[in-house]
Amino acid sequence: MAGLTKDSPLPTDIVLHQQSRRLELKFSDGAAFDLPFEFLRVYSPSAEVRGHGPGQEVLQTGKRQVDVTALEPVGNYALQPTFSDGHATGIYSWDYLYDLGRRQDELWAEYLERLAKAGASRDK
Repeated sequence: MAGLTKDSPLPTDIVLHQQSRRLELKFSDGAAFDLPFEFLRVYSPSAEVRGHGPGQEVLQTGKRQVDVTALEPVGNYALQPTFSDGHATGIYSWDYLYDLGRRQDELWAEYLERLAKAGASRDK
């Protein structure tokens, strides 16, 4: 999911909602997603979060109140947000954003389960 394939839906609308801490995305196939900043931060595609291979993922904690302070386009294929905690290395391709939106409920449940198993919190 790192790259853009020729059949990938492209975003037709991108809106950053600062007050509600959400990124609203609409795609060319009619799909629409509302992704919380916290969700985007804990599922950053960066090596800092994902590691360099399976089993190297770093559980992100204390991200409930994270903001997006900047959102920059990367070519014609991705976005690079800067988060209020200083994280700015994740490049979110259209494919990756689409997959996050499509799998949001499943991924969020997995994240909450990992937090619980680690005895960690969304607040610290």
